[in-house]
Amino acid sequence: MKRIFLLSLFLILPLISTAQMHEVGFFLGGSNSIGDIGSRKFINTKSPAFGLVYKYNITTRYSFRGSFSYSKIENRNFFTNDLNRFLTFLSATNQILEFSGGIEFNFFDFNLHDQDLDFSPYVYLGLNYFQYDLFYTDQNSPLSPVKYSDDLEFAIPLVIGAKAKLSEQFVLSFEVGARYTFTDNLDGSNPVNEFENNPNLKHGALYNNDWYMFTGLTLSFTFGRLPCYCKEK
Repeated sequence: MKRIFLLSLFLILPLISTAQMHEVGFFLGGSNSIGDIGSRKFINTKSPAFGLVYKYNITTRYSFRGSFSYSKIENRNFFTNDLNRFLTFLSATNQILEFSGGIEFNFFDFNLHDQDLDFSPYVYLGLNYFQYDLFYTDQNSPLSPVKYSDDLEFAIPLVIGAKAKLSEQFVLSFEVGARYTFTDNLDGSNPVNEFENNPNLKHGALYNNDWYMFTGLTLSFTFGRLPCYCKEK
C-alpha cells in the first residue's frame, strides 16, 4: 500500500509544478466486483470507494489524468440469482489499492475560461496498477477464506461520465468505471504459488479474468494559470 501511494505522489507532483491548469478532486462512491462469486451485474455497488484525482487540462477536449483510489470489494453467492452459485455459499472480500494514469476526452468543449455553466460527457482510457490480497477458500469451509499474501497487477480501465462546471473553481463529475484485470483471482477462485495445484481450492470458470467497478462522484478544485485555447488570426 505504501509503495503505490509513494509512486502516485512521485508521478503526480512533477505535473502539478509545471502544468498550466490543474484540477485536484476527491472521488467518493461505491465498488463491486464481477467474477466467479456473486452477482454478474456490472453496476451493483456493495462497498464504499474513495480516492484522489488529478487532471492536467491540455485543451478544452483533452486532459492527462492520474488517480489514486481505494476500496474493499466484496461479493457473496447469496447476492446472485444463479442457483448453482447460490448453493455453494462462497463469499469473497478483497482490498483494492490502485494507481491509474491516462487520457480523458470530453465530447463537448469544456472551457474553463467561460463564465457560464459548462457541461460535457467524457470517457477515460489508460492503465491501472493495483494491489490486492491473495487468499483461498476451501470448499469444505466456504465461510473461512485464508489470506496468504498480496500481489500487484495491471488492469485496463474504461470509464464513462459527465461533468459540469459549478463555478470558476469547482467541477462536479459523475462516472462509472469498469476495470478489466489481468488476474482471475480477485475472489480467490484460482489461487497461485504453492496452492495452485490443489483442485479443492479452485472453483468457477478458471482463467476467465475478473473485473471490478468504481461508480461515484468527483468534486474538483481548479487552480493555476488558465491555458489559452484561442486560435491565432
